[in-house]
Formats: sequence, C-alpha cells, structure tokens
Amino acid sequence: MQMRPHAFLLLLAASGILPAAAAPATVARLAALPDGATPTPAVHSGRTVAREGGMLAYQWPGLYFETRFEGRRLDFATGPGEVILHLRVDGAPVATLERPEPGAYRIDGLDDGPHEVRIEVATESQAGPNRFDGFFLPPGSRALPVPARARRIEFIGDSHTVGYGNLSTQRECSEAQVWASTDNTRAFGPRVARHYDADYRVNAISGRGVVRNYGGGPGDTLPQAWPWRLLDHGTADTGGDGWQPQVVVIALGTNDFSTPLRPGERWPDRPALHADYQRAYVAFVRSLRSRYPGAHFVLWATDRAEGEIREQVERVVARLHEGGERAVSFLPVAGLDMGGCHWHPSLADHARIADALVRHLDALAVGWPRSPHPTAQDDGSVQRDASPHGRRWRNSTRYTPAVHASPAAQPASTSDG
Repeated sequence: MQMRPHAFLLLLAASGILPAAAAPATVARLAALPDGATPTPAVHSGRTVAREGGMLAYQWPGLYFETRFEGRRLDFATGPGEVILHLRVDGAPVATLERPEPGAYRIDGLDDGPHEVRIEVATESQAGPNRFDGFFLPPGSRALPVPARARRIEFIGDSHTVGYGNLSTQRECSEAQVWASTDNTRAFGPRVARHYDADYRVNAISGRGVVRNYGGGPGDTLPQAWPWRLLDHGTADTGGDGWQPQVVVIALGTNDFSTPLRPGERWPDRPALHADYQRAYVAFVRSLRSRYPGAHFVLWATDRAEGEIREQVERVVARLHEGGERAVSFLPVAGLDMGGCHWHPSLADHARIADALVRHLDALAVGWPRSPHPTAQDDGSVQRDASPHGRRWRNSTRYTPAVHASPAAQPASTSDG
C-alpha cells in the first residue's frame, strides 16, 4: 500500500524528524552504518574535545558541522544528548531532529551532484556535553573539498547571546518551554555571521555575568568558564586550533546588574559592584586581546536595568581606551520588546540587534569589505556573499571520524516520556 504524503509527515514528526515541506531530501534513521561506509573529512566551528574513534564532545552553543560530497546520499551519526539539530543541504533547511536517538542517520533523495551538508546545534547544554560522531559516505558518494570562510566572528555573552527562549511568543515559560523555544541559529550572532558569510563561535552561558551571576547565583562567571573547551574544566582551550577572529562581539552585564544585591554577597553596595565589574571586564578584554591580537572588539549593551548596564559597559570601553586600546568600540541597543521567555529578546529583537551590529561593523575597518547583502532570512537560509573575499579552500579545523558500530534501529523519541 502506498503511504499518503500527510501520513508520512506525521510518521516523521512522531519519530523526532521534522522535514521542511519544500526540501527534496529525506532523513531516516539507520539500524547501523552500512558495510563500506567511509568516514569523510569534515569541518566544525566551536569548541570540541575529541573522544575515542574520532567522536567529538561539545557543550558550548552555536556548534555546526559541515562537509561536501558528490552523490545522492550521505550518512551521519550522533551520540546521546539533550539537543535539537537543524540539517541543511545546499543552504536550505531539510529537517530538524529533536532529542534524536543515538546512532546513524541517512540524508537521501538528493540530485546526483555536489552537495554541502551542514548540521547546526540549536540548543544550550549547561547540564552536560553532547556528541557528534561524524559524516560517512555510503557507496556511490565521494568526498569533496570543503571551502573555508575567510571571515570569522566570535560572540561572547549570556542568555541574550545564547538565544534563550527566542522562539517563544509569551514571556511566561516552563523549563521545558524554554528548552524547546531556544534556537541559537536564529539569535543575533549567527544572523550577523550569515550576513558576512563568516565562520563563527558562540561562547555564551545563560545566567552568567562578569563578576556576578543572575541573582548572585553559584557557578563560574563567563570569564572563568571561557578558557575551557567543556564546562567541566577538563580540557583547556590553548588556541592550538588556529582560531583567530577578526571581530569579537561581547555582551555581558545583564546578570551582574539585573537583580538587587543579596545579604552575604561580597559587595557591600552598588558602587563596589560597579568597580569590581569594570576592573574584571577590562581584564577579560585584555586577556582576549592577548589571544586575538588582530581582532576588533565590540562591546554592546541594552538599556535595561534603568540604564545601569549600558552605563557600566560604556565606562569599561572608556577605561580600555584610556589604557591605549583602540580597536574596541561600544554599541548601545535600545527599544527591544523582550517578548521571549522570561523577558528575553524575541526573534524581532534578535533581528534588530543583528541589524545594529551590521551597521556598526560596516562603519568600521575590521579586515573585510562591506557585504552587499541584507541580513540573512529569519529561517536561516544562507545568501552567499558575492564578493571574492568571502571564501577560500579550507585547510584547517578538519576532522575525520572512525567507522563505529551503531545501535539497532528504534523509533526516535520527541519527548521525555
């Protein structure tokens, strides 16, 4: 019996694979990688730790994995983890996997020709790392070189940079709703990167500040967590992967100042908190400067907390200028509706922030020509920069996974139940 199209879509939705209606490709889970599957070279952006067999553990948001091949199909494998993955083929959305079952998957039904596949991580994973196990070529497909992007941007921040609850149309959200409505690929950082056709990294943690976390809560501050590849402090990021962004965009201060000081915190009053914040933020930027000597730093802030955040960030930039730092600029952003979960930036806010950053960067000499294209579409579709400066053949951040066993096929689950 032939399955009706709408029944097929419902079946995929129940399995945790949600295809885009216009995409010609299909995505299906495999019982195991087929005999003869060949690990294919791929590239990734973001911090990872290599595990046995070439698998990559990751925890910071904003990771993406890319490969190019010629053929009609491609396999990939993912490990366990609370994660939402967006699959794109040739720049177009193909499917979303929500809490995918560990194991192997196949992208099929493509035209017989060259294709670029990208898997993007949408979620934040403070609780523990996730794992990507690599791309694999089934018989009949062959690997192609992966072009690199000449432009690179790093985004450092808190929940605003993560994209916390940005898909939500309401401010009151449960923990489960926050998880499901957080999509870093639609936050301002990736939007700016798509505009410039830039590789990017997102080093951000919700609830963290420069010296004080939200409500005076426990845990590393962002400057304390930044040096580590995972949040367990197990592997330091020593810079050996050659990552050198031309631009570093930082937004920190919301969690330092959005709540009153509590009894027992180490600052006796607000002026003491201000002084500590300025000192630590200046030191953090200087430490980043030692890692990224050629980068331009943009420190931006909202007008929330009655302007306290903006005022303090502006003073940090002034202190950096007074100390001789010139490749640092300040960008205030006002008028956000904060319609996402728990009064966080909405999709419209992220578009506004991205547009403000693009205008700001276009006015600066940051090492690349102005992009002729508007900010990318809200669905994440990529519009390539037409200038000759955007891409070169990639020769770094490459990895090749090993062939490994996959579990027997089972229906993927889309919920905790």
